[in-house]
Amino acid sequence: MHSVNNLGKWLLVGTTAAALAFVPGTAVADKSRGDGSQGNVKSSGKRDGNTLTSLISYSGSTRGTSGKSSGGFTPTGNWTPPACWYEPRTAAEFKKYIEGMYTSTVNAPGMPNYAKTSVAQYRDIYKDGKYKDYNLDKADEGAFWVSVQDEDRWDEPGAWTCSELPFWVKTGDTPPVQNSVTPDVLAQLAYNQVDVPETKVSLAPANNTKVNLPTWAWLDNATFKPVSVTASLNAGGVNLQSTVTATPVSLRIQPGTKDATLHPGSGECTFQNGHIGTPYAKGDADKTPSCGVTYLRSSGSGSYQLRATLTWNVTWTGSGGAGGTLPTGTFGTTQDIAVQEIQAINR
Repeated sequence: MHSVNNLGKWLLVGTTAAALAFVPGTAVADKSRGDGSQGNVKSSGKRDGNTLTSLISYSGSTRGTSGKSSGGFTPTGNWTPPACWYEPRTAAEFKKYIEGMYTSTVNAPGMPNYAKTSVAQYRDIYKDGKYKDYNLDKADEGAFWVSVQDEDRWDEPGAWTCSELPFWVKTGDTPPVQNSVTPDVLAQLAYNQVDVPETKVSLAPANNTKVNLPTWAWLDNATFKPVSVTASLNAGGVNLQSTVTATPVSLRIQPGTKDATLHPGSGECTFQNGHIGTPYAKGDADKTPSCGVTYLRSSGSGSYQLRATLTWNVTWTGSGGAGGTLPTGTFGTTQDIAVQEIQAINR
């Protein structure tokens, strides 16, 4: 994910004295990654004149940390993390941004006059209108708060609900809008960055099994352990952080056919003695696995699609002792399982 120049994308749906205006009331969340290794700090916002990006940084087991990354997991229910939020900018940063946007707009070849007029009116709000010279004389007293959108979710209606124009908030005051950055909001954003390993279970027999022969399933304890992501914001007099921790709690087996018996019968394998499922050991062939499946019919010349879905409980802790729970997340993968008839020999 990369930062994007404001002009063109930040067409705020609203009216001015002239028409729909090019107004950079929002920024984009820059989610560029680090070196791809697990646990490194991944992203931080930039302050480069015409481009504002999110100043939230993420560290820990973030999405994209390894070639075998799952890319995150899916929240249960209808809950989703915020697609937009508000962050603070110092008066100097905000002035540099607005002035750079204004200059590039009025000097852009072919830019329509209504756009230039609208941007000039927008600039006047902060230069000579409601605010005087971007409140630089009050720089130590507060900051401007701007809306930020998740660049991955531009096409979602929720990305456009943070429609307030940038506004001034005194240090220590609570911004009078929903989705202003708090430990809770940071936790929700961190949730959206959590990376979990692919849910590929170990099987015995592996890939090829026999009709009526129990297939044992288990997870690698070294791979499936709690993962955490920390989201931090230190900008405009605001210094907050939250850490989200996802812990695997159960594995659901779906055999890919009705002609199968699940172990346990619900197909939901929970943690027992610190692990999910029991690795197959020599001599266990006649035993019933704590987690697995017995296929009752051959897959013929093809294979069944066994789906394994791992459920993760999610908790968070944040600045000031804040904390709580977030919706559980799930991630599943499928594996090809060929099931053959046991060949009998008649004498």
